[in-house]
Amino acid sequence: MRKFLTSIIAISAASLLASCSPIDGPSGNSAMTGGETFLELIDDARLAVRNGNLPEAGRFYDEARALEPENPGLWVDIAQLRFRGGEHLIAIEAADYALELNPQYAPALLLRAQLVRDANGLDESLPWFEAAVNADPRNPEVMAEYAATLGDLGRYEDMLIVVRELAEFAPAFPQVHYLQAVLAARANDPVLASTLLNRSGLAGNGVPSAMMLDAIVNLQQGNADTAAEILEALSLRQPANMRVSELYARALWLGGRDREIVDLLADKAGRPEASPYLVMLVGRSLERMGERGRAIPFILRARQTREEGRIVLQGSGSGTIPEATARLRDLVGRGDTASARRSARDMLARLPQSGDVHALAADTELASGNTARSLELYEVAARVRRSWPLTRKIIDAYRAYGDDLAADVLLTRYIAGDPQNTSALLLLAKSSAEREDWLRVAVLLDTAIGLGAGNDLEVLALRAQAARGLEREAEAEQFEALRTDLTPGDFITG
Repeated sequence: MRKFLTSIIAISAASLLASCSPIDGPSGNSAMTGGETFLELIDDARLAVRNGNLPEAGRFYDEARALEPENPGLWVDIAQLRFRGGEHLIAIEAADYALELNPQYAPALLLRAQLVRDANGLDESLPWFEAAVNADPRNPEVMAEYAATLGDLGRYEDMLIVVRELAEFAPAFPQVHYLQAVLAARANDPVLASTLLNRSGLAGNGVPSAMMLDAIVNLQQGNADTAAEILEALSLRQPANMRVSELYARALWLGGRDREIVDLLADKAGRPEASPYLVMLVGRSLERMGERGRAIPFILRARQTREEGRIVLQGSGSGTIPEATARLRDLVGRGDTASARRSARDMLARLPQSGDVHALAADTELASGNTARSLELYEVAARVRRSWPLTRKIIDAYRAYGDDLAADVLLTRYIAGDPQNTSALLLLAKSSAEREDWLRVAVLLDTAIGLGAGNDLEVLALRAQAARGLEREAEAEQFEALRTDLTPGDFITG
């Protein structure tokens, strides 16, 4: 079991970068210029946003707009406010208008880069980040986001160069130490990573990505209970974040806290979208507690191929509309898709600018078998944020519609934009295996294994199959042996 537990840190560390500066709130745009009264209104609006009073912030921005309607900085702030308020499509229009007003305005270029990163992937966002850097090479926020995106693409040497440059002209900028801490953690230097993270102050201020890094560093140093405490707080804030749940389970496991794993995470592990990692940990905890009867279904399920059925209405992890998601999931689960569709259409009529609501409406249409309509709605949602769960649903919809080529093109494009997503690599490998393209399967799975998926039983089984397809019997036996080493013994089925 120890080998099965080693990959989660590597996988989690890959997710700590682009999330460090969200685009859903005014960023304190240092390049904002304008008249004295205008800037006072902007400060008042930003304070209202920080206090969670979005309507009041909107009133201040309206007053500022009356004074300087063509100030690009104003429209960047408005775009961020709209995004935070769930009016995603209007936010995109506001960001575009800021660029129309000044195509070389660095904060507007940065916002466009972040929007492109969310909707089209990391790779396509790079030209926008580079344009923002060229427009204002000494803007610390721009440089930090650029460095983070390079890191998420796996270009760590390039990231290090940018971080060093950032440290030269903005040594006190909090993300300098944070980004350095991420690099140190990936280099397996937890002492240095912890020191740098403490200097950043971001974990102490409750920044989720910094809290996650703090937990990872504590696990690297053997402080499982401390990591569990951090992850417990983070999981309460992000209950739909499966990566947090996995790391929390690992911390509890290493601390020998099996009862807590079962009590807190068995429900999540029982859901269709649960990862084999989480499912296996719950099963192993039950087994270690002596409850082998309850452990069997979890362990056997972790051993099996992932379910091929559609997973809809699982939520985006943003936590913005969890009650609506739960209600629609309940209706679909009861087979009342007609009521689910009516409810989703009512929501869409009330919130027509929300990408989240478009995604929920698409989910209900897909669950109802209305594939063409679901694809239309998913396309709108993907203009805002093409997350992996959303992409997976769109791929399922294309396949249900009979368009396997579109599904594979979308999957390939997604991997180009998020090359460290092991779930996407496995899905493309499975599609390639159906065509017996064994060399491509081997390359995809070797990449996934290098990223930390070497303890995934399905990855190892398919990799052995690819080796046999390439007539590499010794290699196939090696992967079969690894899989056997991770597979539960026969006693659990007796």
